[in-house]
Amino acid sequence: MARRLPVAAAGAATPDTIEAPGKREDVGEHEVTEPDRPWLVIVHNDPINLMSYVTWVFQKLFGYPRPKAHELMLRVHNEGRAVVSSGPREKAEMDCFRLHAHGLWATLSRSE
Repeated sequence: MARRLPVAAAGAATPDTIEAPGKREDVGEHEVTEPDRPWLVIVHNDPINLMSYVTWVFQKLFGYPRPKAHELMLRVHNEGRAVVSSGPREKAEMDCFRLHAHGLWATLSRSE
């Protein structure tokens, strides 16, 4: 059963107890919580940006060494897209925004 906290008397319309946020104490054996899956940042191929520029952006934004950045750029070029970053949604959104600011086409996706 969820814990209940007393509420100060603020008026007649205010309930005398509220449920506290947090874990439920009556979790059954069949209830399973899903682990938090990271978000993926995917860069898509485009006909505008030079391959050397895309490599440079990956180095600048993510701190990848040149060989890793070049490998990701080739994957984008040859396969049409590549996962360049992953993590919590807020980080992935920021990475995607930074890629857009550098003129690259990027999207977010939940990992499977």
